Amino acid sequence: MSTANPHRRRSRGAGRTALIAALVATVLTLPPSAAAADPASPSDPAPPSDPAWSWPTAGKREVVEPFRAPAHDYGPGHRGIDIGAGQGAPITAPADGVVAFRGVVVDRPLLTIDHGDGHVSTFEPLASDLAPGAVVRAGDEIGTVAVGGHAPAGTLHVGVRLNGVYINPMLLFGGVPRAVLLPCCASPPR
Repeated sequence: MSTANPHRRRSRGAGRTALIAALVATVLTLPPSAAAADPASPSDPAPPSDPAWSWPTAGKREVVEPFRAPAHDYGPGHRGIDIGAGQGAPITAPADGVVAFRGVVVDRPLLTIDHGDGHVSTFEPLASDLAPGAVVRAGDEIGTVAVGGHAPAGTLHVGVRLNGVYINPMLLFGGVPRAVLLPCCASPPR
């Protein structure tokens, strides 16, 4: 038989309930921006609240390879999306910006656009005549799908960084479904 004091157990449970209530009350009284912040990861970029980028290819949206975030900065993952476009397909700027780089890196031609507010996009393989410093508007043709690199033939790799950290480009294109939180430990519906 247990010698534990049942009153002590109740007071410990009541203390936990009071602590949880105090934490919830604190979070509810914070301004919306502070409540949404994660103090454990202050350098993580916040996704945009209003996706405003246009899809860079004509026709249907086809993501051949989705974004897979790496576990750490140098870990494996897929830091962008591969879009089915077809070799020679015209590619348009998804948002206004300035060409930051055009060149060949490890046998693949690529183009990088600085969109401001910390957003930088890279397209590869992309043949382009644009020079660094060229201003582009959303919908302007920036080049055509070329060959080379790690993406399968006929696809375009689109990578997006926000303040130097790769994010899922679909956040900007509006193609990430909203997460649905399910209750913990509930019995499945019958």
